[in-house]
Amino acid sequence: MPVVPDAYLCIENLWKAYGEFIALRDVSLSMAKGEFICFLGPSGCGKTTLLRAIAGLDPQTSGTIHQAGRDISRLPASKRDYGIVFQSYALFPNLTVARNIAFGLENTGRPKAEIAQRVSELLELVGLPDRAGNYPAQLSGGQQQRIALARAIAINPGLLLLDEPLSALDAKVRVHLRHEIKELQRKLGVTTIMVTHDQEEALAMADRIVVMNHGVVEQVGTPTEIYRQPASLFVADFIGETNRVRSTYRGGAITIGGTTLQTATQGAREGQQVVVAIRPEDVLPHALDEETATLPNHLPVTIIAMEFLGSFWRAHLHSPELGDTPLLANFSINAVRRFNLQPGCGMAVELPSERILVFPCEG
Repeated sequence: MPVVPDAYLCIENLWKAYGEFIALRDVSLSMAKGEFICFLGPSGCGKTTLLRAIAGLDPQTSGTIHQAGRDISRLPASKRDYGIVFQSYALFPNLTVARNIAFGLENTGRPKAEIAQRVSELLELVGLPDRAGNYPAQLSGGQQQRIALARAIAINPGLLLLDEPLSALDAKVRVHLRHEIKELQRKLGVTTIMVTHDQEEALAMADRIVVMNHGVVEQVGTPTEIYRQPASLFVADFIGETNRVRSTYRGGAITIGGTTLQTATQGAREGQQVVVAIRPEDVLPHALDEETATLPNHLPVTIIAMEFLGSFWRAHLHSPELGDTPLLANFSINAVRRFNLQPGCGMAVELPSERILVFPCEG
């Protein structure tokens, strides 16, 4: 990713090694002021290592980090301008909520009245104005994480670092709190980096997503770009559900069994073995008749099984053209009703050319 000269945070050619193991491999990134970026990837991909390098908690082996034009590459964590929130909240159990929030402010030598005013403002900001005298053990997990967030932003840091801040919470609280964090970030305008392995979380919260794998950046883009235009098969597989079928690329089309499918994807070599990917929601249902049988990018299928997932049905389809490879499709409730879809039914599906992704085979 090209480094933007006037970016608020610039990471250039960052490497991190633990003996023979390379945790980060030549990572370069840029962030604009006020941007919300998510580092996304599976466990062990290097996302937390990169966050800790930015924080100075586990400095890089080589490479540079600039924040607001200042080289912070070798500064200790205490000299860097950031607030951080951890997965485990890391609140002091023996201090009240107010004292937890005030902790960083007290170290700056500010007057007590100013600190008390700031604590009151932050409690109002995170929606817990009546909890100042409580101890962390008296709060729910979601409330503790809000207090941890208030403590992190108390000193008005230039950079807010969030290390899997929602992963210890139950699903309903997580969804609610991610909306609150995003709204708070917008209100404050603070440049924010969040580490997560939760793709839905990243898609919902980030201005841009950095997808990482084995210590390298696979792709950087907006949530829509990452989801709709994945740069690699890894990104396509990691973000959302994806059908995968091996095929051969010829003349701007792919051949599956005896069927040729047109694709808008460019760049594959003539005769190259490829993996074809299409998302379940992009598989379109049609009635099986003589007309659909002759239309381009249509396949005859049989419904093997169906799962009701609330807002849609997940259909498991079989096509002779795909051999033993199943095809997953997400059909709306209206489509299921309109076509009277049920296990055992024959139907046709359309695989739109602009939704078919083509990637080189990975061995």
